[in-house]
Amino acid sequence: MKISYHGHSVVKVITKSHTILIDPFISDNELCDLDADTVEADVILLTHGHNDHVGDTMEIAKRNEALVIAPNELAVYLGGKGIVTHPMHIGGAHEFDFGKVKFTQAFHGSSYTEEDGTVIYGGMPGGILLTVEGKTIYHVGDTALFSDLKMYGDMHDIEVAFIPIGDNFTMGPEDALVAADWINANVSVPVHYNTFEVITQDPKSWADKVQTGEGRAMEIGETMEI
Repeated sequence: MKISYHGHSVVKVITKSHTILIDPFISDNELCDLDADTVEADVILLTHGHNDHVGDTMEIAKRNEALVIAPNELAVYLGGKGIVTHPMHIGGAHEFDFGKVKFTQAFHGSSYTEEDGTVIYGGMPGGILLTVEGKTIYHVGDTALFSDLKMYGDMHDIEVAFIPIGDNFTMGPEDALVAADWINANVSVPVHYNTFEVITQDPKSWADKVQTGEGRAMEIGETMEI
């Protein structure tokens, strides 16, 4: 299985049979190396409804006939746009043909702003535990630090965790180091930084301070195999 990072919170997972995109914020993301007009996806996973996470989901899903898996209210909204969706909710898990998806808590907000300024309620935000080919990837989503992250780490054998470090909108570097300890992944990767000036951080400095498992600041477009 190949996992690549593409700026902000964009993660791509390529398995033996599927290409999975998480939070594909591409077109309006100057740090992203992907092309929304050509990127392939069989499945799109969304942590919450903010535009910098939903990103190019509608266009990519329609072009690829991809399945979009998202928190219930967001999935219902996207379904109304002609997209094939599977609604889920916090604490729920489901076995798909590509693997297992489970939504965890995240302490954040969730809304989608349309071009005319209309704000659509996106339901509760979440993190995503994705188990594929015997390996579990945890995309923590946008969140503050909260103690149940330790519970998730205790309950699951997590290979790779994508943890926000940007501060202001999510936990900052110090809290994210605590989260990395609690999640107890083999590899912790910082995300959700440097896209906007207010979330400017040094990912390598953060990764060097991770004490539990390995901290790895992935370059844009970098791939790891697990």
